[in-house]
Amino acid sequence: MKLLGIESSGLVASVAVYEDGIIQGAFTTNFKKTHSQTLLPMLDVLKNTLNLDLDTVDAIAVAAGPGSFTGLRIGSATAKGIGLAIDKPLIAVPTLEAMAYGLWGNDGLVCPMMDARRNQVFTAIYKFENGQMEVVRDQCPMDINEIIEELNSLDTPVTFLGDGAVVQHDTIEAKCQVDHLYAPAHLSNQSAAALCARAAIYYEQGKIVSADDFRPDYLRLSQAERERAERMKQE
Repeated sequence: MKLLGIESSGLVASVAVYEDGIIQGAFTTNFKKTHSQTLLPMLDVLKNTLNLDLDTVDAIAVAAGPGSFTGLRIGSATAKGIGLAIDKPLIAVPTLEAMAYGLWGNDGLVCPMMDARRNQVFTAIYKFENGQMEVVRDQCPMDINEIIEELNSLDTPVTFLGDGAVVQHDTIEAKCQVDHLYAPAHLSNQSAAALCARAAIYYEQGKIVSADDFRPDYLRLSQAERERAERMKQE
């Protein structure tokens, strides 16, 4: 099984190639450039470095959301374009699930957070039992105070990761009553390598979608859509 992974749901841009349990190559940047500037050049470098023939790829793994509307659209368009060009399916992996999978084997709970502004985070809760990832709370947008309250009620040590945990660090420290840690830098953000590892399981389970049918899952309306809905209510 050979997979090409594309992750652009947040500030991080990341691409990777996975084959039969091995990450053959990965390229990740977290710098002040847009994904439209970085993603395709990164893919080109990775392809040339590995002498990769895209026709040998079985599927394209893509972060399905939530995340930045622009980032998800760029990643989605890139994955769909490649999938259509080489006639290969996509594997849509929930963004937060892929992030948490990077902490495979972690004791206790894993709580990835992406900053959603307005004191909200895109978040979820996972745990690992007997080598399997289990969903305790599926990914959703939540007020930071609500997710901390839920974690307190579960009374289990938790590891936080993601840019949302950085933004909300002071609130977490003030209100989280259970033992908690923060993932180190190399495990805290989105990674196409982790995405591919999780996507390999999806592929084995037959969880694929055609490039034409794939749509990212934003989990909530864009700011422009919310503002339009508010204007329509007032009319």
